[in-house]
Amino acid sequence: MSTSPTNIQTWQQDLPHGITLSCRACGERGRPVLMFLHGFPEAAWVWDPLLVHFSKPENGGYRCVAPNLRGYERSSAPDDVKAYRAKHLVQDIVALIGLESGLAPLAALVAHDWGGAVAWSLANQHPDRLRQLVIVNSPHPGHFLKALQSHAAQQAASAYMNFLVQPDAATQLAANDFERLLGFLDGNDRSLTSLTQPPGDYTHEAVRWLTPEIKERYRQTWRHGLQGGLNYYRASPLRPATAQDPGASAVQIPPEALHIGVPTLVLWAQDDVALLPCLTEGLSQHVPDLKLVPIAKATHWVVHEKPERVIREITGFLAPLPQ
Repeated sequence: MSTSPTNIQTWQQDLPHGITLSCRACGERGRPVLMFLHGFPEAAWVWDPLLVHFSKPENGGYRCVAPNLRGYERSSAPDDVKAYRAKHLVQDIVALIGLESGLAPLAALVAHDWGGAVAWSLANQHPDRLRQLVIVNSPHPGHFLKALQSHAAQQAASAYMNFLVQPDAATQLAANDFERLLGFLDGNDRSLTSLTQPPGDYTHEAVRWLTPEIKERYRQTWRHGLQGGLNYYRASPLRPATAQDPGASAVQIPPEALHIGVPTLVLWAQDDVALLPCLTEGLSQHVPDLKLVPIAKATHWVVHEKPERVIREITGFLAPLPQ
């Protein structure tokens, strides 16, 4: 295990079922655990400001843990696309919770994008493993399925998924030292507009947070390989239907797989053009104990753009720690 100057520990965590997750953490073992799950095309380090903040005694003194999901960075990256189905991703995080929190539930599971997809499933299947759930711009599977089947604007916004499942997607994204992936982050690449702002309206914090240093950190992450992250899209049928692929049109999810029984905070950046605000409408149907907080003038990358706001909302939501 190594420790960075910000006291963030990094290590390779072997799980009982043969997967290894590259992890980052801050705070003392034995304290209540906050766990953070990243999305695509990111990595565990995007949570560093939150790990440091919430591990401080004055902010709860939590044990804060952020794994790189399977397929990312130095975590195990199986070749088989079926290894990225939800049941396997949930198994990884349940095992990590057991190693970090023992029999005690997490104080909260915090998740963004694909990490949120894992978190929704985990909260449905293993509600005893977490006290609270925090979701950042990651659609509930029931609402996402419905929108992909019948909401024209969300179907168009999700069309990029059909590029990401193509056999040569990783090669295209890695070309010119990941120029296209960086374009998705800063809004300069319009070929997948659903990951960026519409032309002429990109007025957010991207140009400020996406510094040369952050760009190089992303490149270092992506040099470990993109295929694992892309396999999440290949393994899931939740994408717009095409003439060649029925996608979401052929999917049904049983009602019992949609219920979330733990208190849930959903933070939703309103200018996310990949995941539209319509995905939060009527969410209490599946999440009875819900607090929904829209965040104006923020995009899909809200954790980078407005970390102080994200921290403030999570702080206000977290239940008092048991004495």
